Amino acid sequence: MVQYLVDFAPTLFVLAFFFLFSLNWPRNATWARAITCLVVLGVALRYLAWRFVATVLAYPYDGSFGFFWTWFVFLVELGAFADILLFLVAMSRTVDRSAEADRREREFFVRDAADLPTIDVFIPTYNEPIDVLERTIVGALALDYPRDKLTVYVLDDKRRGWLKEYCDRKGAIHVTRPDNSHAKAGNMNHGLTVSSGDFIAIFDADFVPYRTFLRRTVPFFTDPTIGIVQTPQHFFNKDPVQSNLSLEKVWPDEQRLFFDEMAASRDAWDVSFCCGSCSIARRSALDEIGGFPHDSITEDLLTTLALLNRGYTTRYLNERLSMGLAAENLKGYFVQRGRWCRGGIQTIYLHNGPLRGPGLTLFQRFMFLPLSWLVQYTVRFVILVVPAVYLWTGAAPLYFTGTQDIVWYQLPVLAAYFLLMGWLTPTRYLPLVSSAVGAFATFRMLPVVISSLVKPFGVPFRVTPKGSGNEDSAFDAYTFFSIAFWIAVTALGLVVNVVPEWSRIGEGEFSVVSAWWAVINIAVLMVAALICFEKPRPLLDSFATNEPARIEHEDAAFAGRITSLSLEGGIVEFDGQPALRAGDQVIVEMERFPHLRSTVEAVSRLAGGGFAMKFRYLLEGECRDRMIVKLYTGQYSQDIHELDRSAIASGLWSRMFGRTVRATA
Repeated sequence: MVQYLVDFAPTLFVLAFFFLFSLNWPRNATWARAITCLVVLGVALRYLAWRFVATVLAYPYDGSFGFFWTWFVFLVELGAFADILLFLVAMSRTVDRSAEADRREREFFVRDAADLPTIDVFIPTYNEPIDVLERTIVGALALDYPRDKLTVYVLDDKRRGWLKEYCDRKGAIHVTRPDNSHAKAGNMNHGLTVSSGDFIAIFDADFVPYRTFLRRTVPFFTDPTIGIVQTPQHFFNKDPVQSNLSLEKVWPDEQRLFFDEMAASRDAWDVSFCCGSCSIARRSALDEIGGFPHDSITEDLLTTLALLNRGYTTRYLNERLSMGLAAENLKGYFVQRGRWCRGGIQTIYLHNGPLRGPGLTLFQRFMFLPLSWLVQYTVRFVILVVPAVYLWTGAAPLYFTGTQDIVWYQLPVLAAYFLLMGWLTPTRYLPLVSSAVGAFATFRMLPVVISSLVKPFGVPFRVTPKGSGNEDSAFDAYTFFSIAFWIAVTALGLVVNVVPEWSRIGEGEFSVVSAWWAVINIAVLMVAALICFEKPRPLLDSFATNEPARIEHEDAAFAGRITSLSLEGGIVEFDGQPALRAGDQVIVEMERFPHLRSTVEAVSRLAGGGFAMKFRYLLEGECRDRMIVKLYTGQYSQDIHELDRSAIASGLWSRMFGRTVRATA
């Protein structure tokens, strides 16, 4: 018993530190973050020193595969450590600028409306359909700002006549150019030549600004050093990872970790960066750098670096001030991630990138290195294949080490990392699901990383397909069979080594660790494989609501509550059974819509008592615009604020085994 306590002493120290101190400290206090990140860094450095001295240098050079494999895995670990080091530095601080925004808003809007700066809203578009564009255009025109100070520009790189007619009807300015040179950056630079506003707010064609967006962001520019204010990107639909794992109501979208946590931490260090959509920039600052840079397909990141060179900063206001479309299917998911990855890697080759860009401090250069893109998928791939390589060749990832050494040095690092992520991002991280999502992306993204390093330029800008939805089931065969291959290789490796006559490895203690590692990898890959099977999803998502409604039919009226609402219809729940049936024509009365003609689609009994009526309507003109403003400009949210672990487990079980398991949010 005493020996077990000794063996697990470092891990027990890590557990004691977190449970006695960190988990009881204020998560957003700089001192608490700094101490916790330093402790985790110390644990990681202790492991790395042991790893190098005892398991790499100790390996005598013999020219064998095992020797080179050991060094390769260690170098990959060094890359992972460098990435984690930058992560720890960034996350050791955070800032919440909402109170500052409150103060600036009060001070800024006391001035006369005639003295307010002029705002141009840019909506760059290429091939998005009207049902996507109309939300953004209507939302931009509804911004809470003096109308004579606000101009909405729809920058149409597809030169569509019907879109010009729509813009003319609504009061937006439709802008085209003779060619599509430099893609989105070129489109916005052309927009700069035909507009004159003091500030430029940018919304991708699928993002709808909340009415308060300008009131919350424009006042920051009273500080002359601020060049851009960036806000987070939130979504009104579920991304393919959430949907394909049947976790729509209990697992947040993949980008929440960056926008909710990491971006605010970078802002505390003055290294926040523009993410394109949902941002607003100072025109004079853009003019000073010659407009939006187009050397990389990620013009937003280069814009940030160019402004830093001129002494400007990017501020991050972590408030939900817009909603947009997440990638609607796996094709769009990989187009989007591939563009981000390639664009980030391109910056290391550019004269104005983090390595060679003039005027950047050493700290800024490090913090803008695309290290995460460069190493994360290599690290994940190596983690997945190490057990299989060992089981089939006998080549361990480190020079022979006993289980006791693994427990003494490596286990504390894993415990520290998982506890840190759970503390920093309590509603954004679960080891199994997060690892499965990373493993799933690895098989598609690792080739992008390699090709970007070999040939960073020459691949055209690809717009993320939007408005296509996913009404039919689809299957990502390439990723699935890649995952299936490594599941089979790992599982067969375990089986082969169970039989002494077939065993490829000796009786070393590392085989015990590798067996556990292999089992965990198989579990992670099985969850990742589920993402490859796309579930049908509607083109139009509904918002969960809870507001009173009155339903009129002939001479009767029924009081209920609307629990779901979209641009096409909704659901009303009643305590008793209404005298309604499918096909009835009814009048729905709700806030801001006193006389909405609708058709009953179905009436059903609820499991917990009461009845629900599903209704449908056809909205046109001003009525449709008012519903867009109601639904998409700030009243409703699709955010998931807490993780329900039992519901996540139920959702995965249901998806894996095809059973109907009700997951409650």
